[in-house]
Amino acid sequence: MSLETPETVTAKIFPHPLNAWYAIAWDHEVTSKEPMSRTVAGKPVVLYRTADGRPVALADACWHRLAPLSMGKLVGGDEIQCPYHGLRYNSAGRCTQMPAQRTVNPSAMVPSFPVEERYRYVWIWPGDMTLADPDLIPDMSQMTDPEWAGDGETIHAACNYQLILDNLMDLTHEEFVHGASLGQAELSESGFHTKLEEDGSVTVTRWMRDVEPPPFWRKNMRDKFPDFEGLVDRWQIIHYYAPSTICIDVGVAKAGTGADQGDRSQGVNGYVMNTITPETDRSSHYFWAFMRNYRLESQTITTQLRNGVHGVFGEDEVMLQAQQANIDANPDHEFYSLNIDSGGMWVRRILDRMLEAEKAGLEPGRPTADELVGSGSTER
Repeated sequence: MSLETPETVTAKIFPHPLNAWYAIAWDHEVTSKEPMSRTVAGKPVVLYRTADGRPVALADACWHRLAPLSMGKLVGGDEIQCPYHGLRYNSAGRCTQMPAQRTVNPSAMVPSFPVEERYRYVWIWPGDMTLADPDLIPDMSQMTDPEWAGDGETIHAACNYQLILDNLMDLTHEEFVHGASLGQAELSESGFHTKLEEDGSVTVTRWMRDVEPPPFWRKNMRDKFPDFEGLVDRWQIIHYYAPSTICIDVGVAKAGTGADQGDRSQGVNGYVMNTITPETDRSSHYFWAFMRNYRLESQTITTQLRNGVHGVFGEDEVMLQAQQANIDANPDHEFYSLNIDSGGMWVRRILDRMLEAEKAGLEPGRPTADELVGSGSTER
């Protein structure tokens, strides 16, 4: 399927699949001391850990009068107590105790969601729990690989999750939104290659050769090579995994030293790890981290990089919020897609196919390239 002809997409609120894994919290946020609340795909959820450290996710509404369980307390090492009338629920969501009566109504339950702990996040499956397959959690292995170091934060973004995916799949916006840190003219001047992989993931690759390093990358080169001067070869390799995880292989190396052939020893390499969780139709939890494979021992560099990326993503947040406001004000407007939007258009097709499969009651999973395009081209 060729993407050379611009396509249009109505500027609307984009729905999200439910039969999928979403990060709901950093692992350190979920504790056995007190419950926390977070909304995922429109569903308020209470999170806590049992005494043995296992994460639990229940609907954040008591069976009795819908009081938020997250306002209650943890008792007995495994249970949560409603703050209104004291009903207790175990980690499976079943009520174990009611006030002023010995018999517990057998229908007294709150929904329990499948959860998994992986890559420094707690993941939740908000759809049909019988279909939850941990193998569908997207690969974010740099988050826990000892060969990489870094840290990140969470942004509460006042926009639909698809707008964040669009933003990350096309990085030419760095030239204009992040001109003081990451941007340079070569971003919009250089070519790129978009490919729908056989497993249904999407890769967008861009190389900029013999360019001046922007301030962010000049600093990082000097962190590793204090005497660095001169031009660099710069790369951005975007990897999308359905439904909403994007890991971006980024870096620069001394020009002409073979980085584009696989030898990155004369450069600095990072991974921008992003996983976006829809909160509502117009708000998202945006979990991100910047991981690097050099100077692993330096907490100073870890903190500087986290703070630097925080500032960059703050600029994105302003733009995305303004974009969402204009979408709400112009619900019938059509987005006109350019060549630079090819990665984002594949993402939209993949999500559409996942939503169609969910509506039809089919097994969840990432649609393959063959399912999406048949014998058509998957490259551009």
